Amino acid sequence: MTRFAPSAAFVLALLAGPAALAAPGFGPLIDPPGLVEAQATVAPLVLDIRSGPDGAAPVFEAGHIPGAVSAPYGLFRGPADNPGALIPEDRLTEVLRSLGVTRDRPTVVVHQGSDPSDFGAAARVYWTLKSSGVSPLAILNGGMTAWSAADLAVETGPALAPAPSDIEVSFSHEWLATTEDVEAIVAGDAPGDLIDARPQSFWAGNAKHPAAARPGTLPQSRYFTHSGWFGSDAPALIKPDLVPELATANGFAPGDRLVSFCNTGHWAATNWFALSELAGIEGVRLYPESMVGWTRSGHETANLPGPLRNLWNRVTGRY
Repeated sequence: MTRFAPSAAFVLALLAGPAALAAPGFGPLIDPPGLVEAQATVAPLVLDIRSGPDGAAPVFEAGHIPGAVSAPYGLFRGPADNPGALIPEDRLTEVLRSLGVTRDRPTVVVHQGSDPSDFGAAARVYWTLKSSGVSPLAILNGGMTAWSAADLAVETGPALAPAPSDIEVSFSHEWLATTEDVEAIVAGDAPGDLIDARPQSFWAGNAKHPAAARPGTLPQSRYFTHSGWFGSDAPALIKPDLVPELATANGFAPGDRLVSFCNTGHWAATNWFALSELAGIEGVRLYPESMVGWTRSGHETANLPGPLRNLWNRVTGRY
């Protein structure tokens, strides 16, 4: 299996220092032709977060972008009973070192690109890397599906182990909302707008995540579903030029103190990415544990269905 060697331009950029590695216009989204160009100039680290149903590697081995590193999404997620929980700093340091992640090498996150929900995985990894001090970053818009549709080179077989890095993670809280932060907003002790990224059925209490202790939503929240950033003609592609207009049309504006949440910080990562990285609203935060963490820690929810509707939702298999 062939691997890309560092280009002369990349070597010169290394000699020039970290700032030279940040190609103009790199991220937060990159399209397949842009990634090809970046590979020839700044040699980004390409993290392929796809995995099979059991987290195994066959999806990656069946075809991936040449030179990519296999970094299954599960490496960036919490335990089954609280998937949105943050990875402890020491463990996250081990993961990023094993993947060859450094703070200043351009890094591209590649997902499958099958639907809006799939994008959430890439956005959650992007958020984790940004909070770990990695920059510049980009998500491959359309993922592996877009790469294949562009008829670009695909490599098969297992990936070679990357050279380990010496990164030391000190996780930033700049884009993080903790349960305590949400408690303060709900109590009126801190400013903030709680934005539910889930489909309306979850917000209304007619559906719930299996790991959540109860249905409903955060008190005082409003919803804007994560899929709202994607067009029906291309459900796995974000059109970045339209995001600021869409954000304004839905009442999101600079200066807002927004906290994005969902069930486990997956769909919410898409809203965070669109509002923070594309719409340019500063200070947008992600509540990673979201409704699973909130309800499992004993907090009450809004839009909690009454006994009859709760029974009906259970009988009909909604949860």
